[in-house]
Order: sequence, then C-alpha cells, then structure tokens
Amino acid sequence: MFEQKNCSVTPIDQASSLRNMNAIEEINVLAITGGKGGVGKTNIAINLAIALADLQRKVMLLDADFGLSNIDVMLGIRARKNLHHVLRNECGIQDIVLDGPHGVQIIPAASGVKEMANLSAHEHMGIIDSISEFNPSLDYFIIDTAPGIGENVSLFTQLANNILIVVCDEPASLADAYALIKILSKKGVKQKFQIVTNMVESSAHGERLFSQLEKVSNHFLEASLEYCGYIPNDKYVKKAIKKQQSVIDAYPASRSSLGFVRLARHINNLPISSNASGSVELFLERQLSNQL
Repeated sequence: MFEQKNCSVTPIDQASSLRNMNAIEEINVLAITGGKGGVGKTNIAINLAIALADLQRKVMLLDADFGLSNIDVMLGIRARKNLHHVLRNECGIQDIVLDGPHGVQIIPAASGVKEMANLSAHEHMGIIDSISEFNPSLDYFIIDTAPGIGENVSLFTQLANNILIVVCDEPASLADAYALIKILSKKGVKQKFQIVTNMVESSAHGERLFSQLEKVSNHFLEASLEYCGYIPNDKYVKKAIKKQQSVIDAYPASRSSLGFVRLARHINNLPISSNASGSVELFLERQLSNQL
C-alpha cells in the first residue's frame, strides 16, 4: 500500500518522529483498550476525549479499529476520506482529519475494508509515522484500539505513554483484560496500567471489580495496576448512541456524564510517563525486521 520510498525510513527516524509526538511536544499518548469487545471502550474514548477538551486540552482521537471503524458513525459525522485513502497514497493525514464535538479532532479509519483489518507491522508503522510527520499541536493523542488482544492492539498500547484498560462485570472481560496485561508485561511494559470499570452500579461495585483484577495480576504477574474510576450503568448512554451524540452532549446531567468528567480530571492529573516499550528504537527495529 505504501510507496517504496517509505521502506527507506529507519527505525531511528521513526523513533525520532514518535518522540516528537510524546516527549518533545509533551503530548500524552493514551491508548484505550479492553481485550474483549462490548465493554464500551469506544464510547469511553469519545466521551473522555470530549471531557478532556472541556478542560481546555487539545485532543486528537485515532480510530485504530482499522477494519471496523465506528467513531465517526457514533458521532454522526461523515468521513469523505479515511486512513484507507492515506495508505493508498491518495491523500495525507491532514486531509482526513475531522472536526468533532468540542474541538476534538478525529482520524477516521475504514469500515468493511478487508485489507485494513490485516495490515502488516510495516503498514502500522507507516500510519504512526504519517501522524508524527503531521505533528499536530496537542495535549492528548487518544488511540481507540481494536477489540481483542491481537498484534495491532499490542503495538499501539506499547507505543502509548498511558494505557487505560476498560473492564465490566463479566468473567470474559476480566479474563481478557488479564490476558492483555500479561502479554504487554512480557513485551516489556513497565508502567502502571490504568483501569476503569464500566457499566457498574456504584463506586463500590467498580472497586470490587478492580480488586479482583488486581489480586490475580499481583499474584501471577509483575504488573502494576492503578484504579482510575468508574462509569455507572446508565440508560442515557444507549439513548445518546441512538442520537449519534456523546452522552456528555446529549445528557450532560446524567450519571455517566458526571463519571466521564471525573475520569477526565483523573487522567489529566497523570504524569506523562516514559514510553511503555522501554526502548522505542529497539521496539521499532524488532517490528520492522519481522517484515524482511
């Protein structure tokens, strides 16, 4: 998909571009993931982005579910071009960025395009490099990862400064979150994993879920978890989705909206940690060497 000229980009060159995203410009790269689908990850990504924008932060949101994107659909925004067009060298990243609610900028992926669901590590690196070259002025670059624990999810979470894992009160959700933490820990992620519990009945309910995950992680893994809050179960979330709006905009006084405000304040107080992979150069070199 990428022209051959992109193959001449060295791991060191791409590492420098990534440092422009997170270190030099002090952009907080936040990956939102959850293991299994259906935990409300994308809804959290959208509303957290808006709540951070309301704190006067400049926010860009990347839809990294490349084959089945839906952020633009959930917000009722029409994307004329998307990352598929960028990968085909038909346009640049700057040509596909959408203006979302509250000034949030959105990079849309494609929906129903088979090759987008099976990108190589080199093509993932090309997307990252294109975004880095775009070099937007931001406080937060939020990555809404694909569901599951595949290589693309692993790649984007390793390149984030902070990793937010969404869990809900389902055995599969906790099991998949644990599996994701295990995979990332084995790949060298040393920072704390931020855990948010979604669709819970109360603060105590959310804390119990976190305690379950923390207990098993502490026992079997060398991983550090931090609880960053909960989003309550709220009928207004589904109503907002049907209206193709964020719940913050559609129902600002709802329990879930207030939960997103709390979550944004917590995230905004987190320090910008060093890159999760420990060494960006070595990580990129390993990914690119797999393509040779």
